[in-house]
Amino acid sequence: MRNQQLKERLQASEAQIVAAGKSYVTAAQATTLHNLEPEDFEVDQVTGSEMVAIYTGRMAKKGAAGRVIYDDLILAAKDGRCPLCGQRPVSTLDHHLPKSLYPALAVDPLNLIPACADCNKLKLDVAPVSPEDETLHPYFDNIEQRSWLHAEVVEVAPAALRFFVRAPSEWDETLAQRARAHFKKFGLAKLYASQAAQEMSNIQYRLAQLYSVNAEGGAQRVQEYLEEEAESRRRAYLNSWQTATYAALANSAWFCSGGFQLQY
Repeated sequence: MRNQQLKERLQASEAQIVAAGKSYVTAAQATTLHNLEPEDFEVDQVTGSEMVAIYTGRMAKKGAAGRVIYDDLILAAKDGRCPLCGQRPVSTLDHHLPKSLYPALAVDPLNLIPACADCNKLKLDVAPVSPEDETLHPYFDNIEQRSWLHAEVVEVAPAALRFFVRAPSEWDETLAQRARAHFKKFGLAKLYASQAAQEMSNIQYRLAQLYSVNAEGGAQRVQEYLEEEAESRRRAYLNSWQTATYAALANSAWFCSGGFQLQY
């Protein structure tokens, strides 16, 4: 850092920034991020704009001294997919609590979430005001142990799917509301429905072959195929749109009995 004075002020603020990070972790674990006051995350000797500039110029910028940390966080996303939508590729880092409001967390790795550009834009620089308003945090919310993403077939021509969150009985109401709010904020129902529509087009020929092998048992063969595909995807990603798609299709007698062949 060429600015010696800023370097000295930043080094003198280390304890304050570390303490702010610990407060953030405690709140994230307790789902109380909404109680954190922005003024408590200002750095006494470094301005908010300077902290933002340190992130932008000394961490996010290619070739910068802290870029190795930035790249490590980007690469941490499973299969390179955005953990906020589970669909699009990671291309940036999102500040879970906005750096403009919480400057002490501007370069805190636990506040930096690998994300796609679309999710990063949708999140905006808005702080949560209630427990239910906190979007799911990939580092602190472990929700992949039970099935919560589901879909149902809409019996139209061509067939469509509607995606929704069905909270497991083990979840408390706050977590259920947060999951539904997350689902809505990032427009996941529309995103997944679009992907599912393409997937149904991709498998239509295969389903038609199974259905027409002989006069009887076509619907059962289609259902068995869809159940196998659902199980294969479930073992990879329990709550993916693909898992929800194949499970919903297999559970629809209308779809298995020829609904998949209907066109406009």
